[in-house]
Amino acid sequence: MDEFDPVEMYTEEDDVIINLELDDGTEMECVVLCRFPLLGRQYVALLPTDKLEDDEAEVFLYRFQEDEDGEVILDNIEDDDEFDAVSDRYDEILDQMEFEDAMGEDEE
Repeated sequence: MDEFDPVEMYTEEDDVIINLELDDGTEMECVVLCRFPLLGRQYVALLPTDKLEDDEAEVFLYRFQEDEDGEVILDNIEDDDEFDAVSDRYDEILDQMEFEDAMGEDEE
């Protein structure tokens, strides 16, 4: 996988849900916004389902893998440089989506 692999966007129809286990043992239900490659790894952007209508809600970024059984493995991004690179890439994806939406509106 490399930076040229496609970004996998999810829509409301997809509603891929992941339950995050927090440090205090509670679970938070999140919807997967997108999955994208960077630095030879896959990453995922998650939004808590109770914040779907909140434009200012915090998006969570994790390293994403699947084991041989297809089970999802999420890893925290501990390295600050890696996290900054992933955050920047996610911002670029959002900017590209906004640009494509604006271009689509111009064509109507």
